[in-house]
Amino acid sequence: MSHPLIAFRQQGVAHLLANYLKSENIACSVSPTDAGDEYVILLNDESQALKAREITEQFLSDPNNPKYQQAAWQYGDKVNLLPQASGFNIKALFLNALNTPLTTLIFTICVLVYGFSLLGLFSPIAQHLLMQPLSVLADNNQWWRLLGPAFIHFSVLHIVFNLLWWSTLGAKIEQAFGSSMLLLVFVVSAATSNIAQAFFTEPVQANLLLFGGLSGVVYAVMGFVWWLGWLKPQWGLQLPNAIVGFMLVWLVLGYADILWVNMANAAHTAGLITGCVMAALISLLADKRKASR
Repeated sequence: MSHPLIAFRQQGVAHLLANYLKSENIACSVSPTDAGDEYVILLNDESQALKAREITEQFLSDPNNPKYQQAAWQYGDKVNLLPQASGFNIKALFLNALNTPLTTLIFTICVLVYGFSLLGLFSPIAQHLLMQPLSVLADNNQWWRLLGPAFIHFSVLHIVFNLLWWSTLGAKIEQAFGSSMLLLVFVVSAATSNIAQAFFTEPVQANLLLFGGLSGVVYAVMGFVWWLGWLKPQWGLQLPNAIVGFMLVWLVLGYADILWVNMANAAHTAGLITGCVMAALISLLADKRKASR
């Protein structure tokens, strides 16, 4: 019989603590309440309750301690999401936003930037966010431009395609490993994909490089989930082969130059490689930590 330890409103937080408890040899699981608004950590053995409560108190006093994230890498289990209700459910959307704050934040920024662009503010936004050649950045030190293009989209199809994949795959990473891991993937992949594309784009007025979109990051999170699903299936990050195949075919079609849109092929490729490499490194680090215990 399972014994409740503590309940959290955020699913990711509950799994973060549960993974650390497992690293301390305390068997437990995370289960949603019947109402679906909280996630309860259940202990398999009541005799471990005292030790589990002590660890829980430490966690509550310092939840951002890196040791909890390390445990998530090593002992992360599959995140069992609540079944999706049919129809428009404001409460479910709100709870999902709370459970994946960084995914929601990036999503919101992209929507706001696109909305302001439609209102005639594209030019001032582009002046401050578009990428510039690295030689120019070295002189003006506007290094935020390494990330800026990820927030700019040029059409409805462009932003919808990217945000659908981001909200799905980004949420998977954030729910399993926390916001800090997703932030790391976002920053590294946005920078590398934009730098890669900069080498294949000619500057226009004010040394701006006219490309943008979250697609480099999308390919990174796809590669991250794909490779971790292969390297660490016990962590629960799975991606159907059909989706992987579709994204890879889309990448090839971009290089074939037969699509009706201009594709940032270098950004897509760099993003995919970045995501796969980061997944491999995290898997390797987890194995080394486990071997040293």
